[in-house]
Amino acid sequence: MNSLKDIATQIRRDIVRMVHAVQSGHPGGSLGCTEYLTALYFDVMKHDPKFNMDGIGEDLFFLSNGHISPVFYSVLARSGYFPIQELSTFRKLNTRLQGHPTTHEHLPGVRIASGSLGQGMSVAVGAALAKKLNNDTNIVFSLHGDGELDEGQNWEAIMFAAHKKVDNLIATIDWNGQQIDGSTNSVMSLGNLKAKFEAFDWQVLEMDGNDMDAVVAGLNNAKTFVGKGKPIVILMKTEMGKGIDFMEGSHEWHGIAPNDEQLQKALAQLPETLGDY
Repeated sequence: MNSLKDIATQIRRDIVRMVHAVQSGHPGGSLGCTEYLTALYFDVMKHDPKFNMDGIGEDLFFLSNGHISPVFYSVLARSGYFPIQELSTFRKLNTRLQGHPTTHEHLPGVRIASGSLGQGMSVAVGAALAKKLNNDTNIVFSLHGDGELDEGQNWEAIMFAAHKKVDNLIATIDWNGQQIDGSTNSVMSLGNLKAKFEAFDWQVLEMDGNDMDAVVAGLNNAKTFVGKGKPIVILMKTEMGKGIDFMEGSHEWHGIAPNDEQLQKALAQLPETLGDY
């Protein structure tokens, strides 16, 4: 059986190859969230790759920061939702793998169109509340960018979730301190995120999002708070571009593709573990 770390390494190879092939896409955040999505889909979450859109009887995941679609598509393909070879169609005309995930393409694993930032929290809260109303004991997971919290709709949903005691939701914030125009501190400071979520009456946890063991432990720990009266948020510290030395920690890799030489440098740092598509 392949280790989660080996799977994550291959997914990173997929990300840079997909973005390079069409010279467009968002590698930085995708690389930073690789451990999280690998752990979620290959270890933590109860889900079925056969994919039923209503999601009854299984855990659900909603990607709010939809621009990191490369990592999402790779994880879905490698966990059995659709053929791995389809990754070669990323961002091409008439593909199911659009730059931002869409539902009208009917790609298995995609439950909402995302990429219009700030909307995923509302959707995740609604889905979690629906599960409670249906006496479905499964969990809703969601992922959000830290820069995305600039959008006010998030805070309406965060307030609503606490009021309704939506305690079957585990939302994770990709806390990398970077957004498209620079650092979050320079664009619009987030202040004390832990104190803010606590003030909104959420259960707040923290974890290192680029340490696989810490991610698995952090997600499993978060599950122990389900059903205890509060929505749960994990503030996940990551590094944009993680795994490729010349990309790490820079907002400049938010949305640009590596050239041929940079691709080869990147792949040299990421040994092929599961086989390229």
